[in-house]
Amino acid sequence: MTWSKALKDTVRTGLTVERTKLQPLVAVRGAAGVAIVIGVVLWLATPTLAVSSAFGAFASALVTFQRSWRPRPVLALAVAAGLAISTFLGYMAAADHLAFAVLLAVWTLLAGMAWAVGPVSGMVATQTVAVMLITVTLPTSVAGALLHAGIIVCAGVVQAALIVLFPIRPWGLQRDALADALAAEADYARRLRHDPVARFDAQPLMDARSAAELTPRQARNRPRQLGGPRGVAERLRPVLASLADPVVGAPAEGPERDHVRDLLAAAATVLDAVARSIRWGRPVRLPPEVMAVLEGAESGSMLTGPARRSALRLIALLADAVEATDEPVKEAPPANGERPRKPAEGTGNSKEKEPYRHLLRPTVPRLVPVGLRALRREARWSSAIGRHAVRVAAVSLAGYALGSALPLGHGYWAPMTSVMVMRPDFGQTYSRGVARFVGTLVGVFVGGLVMALAHPGPWVCAALAVVCIGLMYLLMRTGYSVASACIAAYVVFLLGIAGEGWSQTVEERVILTLLGGLLAMAAYALFPAWETPKLRDRLADWLAANGRYSLAVLDTFARPAERKPRRVREALLDARAARQAWDDAVARAQREPVRHRGISRSAERGAEAALATMGRTTMLMEAHLPDRDATPSKEAEDFAAALRAALPEAVAAVRERRDLDWSGPLQAYAAWQARVDDEGVAVRAAELLVDALDELAGVLSRGPGGRNRAARR
Repeated sequence: MTWSKALKDTVRTGLTVERTKLQPLVAVRGAAGVAIVIGVVLWLATPTLAVSSAFGAFASALVTFQRSWRPRPVLALAVAAGLAISTFLGYMAAADHLAFAVLLAVWTLLAGMAWAVGPVSGMVATQTVAVMLITVTLPTSVAGALLHAGIIVCAGVVQAALIVLFPIRPWGLQRDALADALAAEADYARRLRHDPVARFDAQPLMDARSAAELTPRQARNRPRQLGGPRGVAERLRPVLASLADPVVGAPAEGPERDHVRDLLAAAATVLDAVARSIRWGRPVRLPPEVMAVLEGAESGSMLTGPARRSALRLIALLADAVEATDEPVKEAPPANGERPRKPAEGTGNSKEKEPYRHLLRPTVPRLVPVGLRALRREARWSSAIGRHAVRVAAVSLAGYALGSALPLGHGYWAPMTSVMVMRPDFGQTYSRGVARFVGTLVGVFVGGLVMALAHPGPWVCAALAVVCIGLMYLLMRTGYSVASACIAAYVVFLLGIAGEGWSQTVEERVILTLLGGLLAMAAYALFPAWETPKLRDRLADWLAANGRYSLAVLDTFARPAERKPRRVREALLDARAARQAWDDAVARAQREPVRHRGISRSAERGAEAALATMGRTTMLMEAHLPDRDATPSKEAEDFAAALRAALPEAVAAVRERRDLDWSGPLQAYAAWQARVDDEGVAVRAAELLVDALDELAGVLSRGPGGRNRAARR
């Protein structure tokens, strides 16, 4: 992609205003916290202290809007503590420009590294840098520093107290995450009716798993509806895929395929009903025609072989999903139909429920070593997070120096803008830079116009500031430009509380915001961390994760008595995370103004399709794992051994741009196929697996067609 096209895309993205679901009650609660803090401090103390407290209340409430599964009061208190510490240190060093520059560089470097822990941690750390820059212009005595830091802590306590006293839809995020996962399964079932190899987006399942991680105290207070359906959703995906697949399920055409389509449609209806029940805490309601389809599939003999086993297991899992909502099932009308019955013993998988239900989240003290390990992992020159930390530290110093040198007040606005818009990737940094400048231009114009026409006093300015911040909380998810406009007007009215001239404020704000945004963009252009050259590494990681998943499943077929569901489960999670990392890397690379180095666009798409098929094929085998008392498969063991031997070299070949050699697995599969008379699910899935490996070798081969493809012919 050229620079001109990349810039056009980032401008379009930055200025896009999206339609999204608003949360007015949450916005009112956050604005009320800001109003309480500003009003009390303005009544009891000075306007300067009121302005300082407003920043603490604003940031403490802002973090509670981020997508985090942590309790909101804890987040508000954590950001208030961080803001208080940065404020106190900033006060202590503000008198000496050199000391403050050193402090700013170190603090900003650590804030940039905080993105290694997670996006919420990175956002919180960025807020602490912004508040530290604001303190440069305020008094520097020790008593004043302690007073301002204490007020900021009190502001965080106020916001946390409001969250506790006025809870709005408790466990709402967890309910939504689980409901989204079940709704994604329902959509997947509907798409499988028309496309038996339809792609499934695993992100809702990943979000539901993250939402299910709880501390022991949270687990005791969790609604019972959130206890079991996630595990059912996890097990439903391979069952749905195996039922729809024409290789291991029903034939592509005929009465069995029509029956499978009806069964998939009924499953989608049940899953949607369960999702609505979990989202709103209502009973599950199922139409009678759905009940008739499920009962007919359970008692009839339309399906045979693996397809029938998949259908029976699907019915059992759907019954588990309905029962796990802990609400009575109501039909429409009640007299017609019955609750879905569990099939005969052995068709379900109830023994494997427990590993899905209890996911322990580390407490805050135990997160410290986890965060330190993440920082050590990213503290290297090749890391995008590490380069981001160095970049943002250098830009903040440059912005601070230029802001101080210019004959304008509020020089901290330039570095603060740079820090707020910079992100570890190119697309977000540039789109946020554009959105920040345009939003600031609109916000200071509106705020300045109100100040010029009305000349409001301190209390009116405080009220207008609260209105602006309430609008920001309400509209922040619609786009960064909208949020920036509200924040800009908020700052204009806050400075109006302190009695500063609005005309000078508007001019300074626009110029310094433009300067900070340009510095951020220039820094990424001069010191980038492009994702495009790393695509081969991401692809190799995905291949390695898929290989471990395939080996875990094949080992179960080879030695059923040693069956280890946890190993299969962990391998699946690793493969899913690697797939998501690849998708994110490709999305970032598509917005970068660099040429592809190492893998072309066509090879990228072909390799993605091959590895997706590899993961899907393994999932089909997982849906038909043998019982512990089943006969071991020597052929599956030989095939797994050949794949295990070839996988490390293949992963290295992907990284180093060499041809892949799958001759060992191909020969093992040929021997397997020759020794088996009645082809079961495992050998049929193994054929799809070697086809996917062969396809991967072909698209990544430097020669025409690929040597594995030629060897197989």
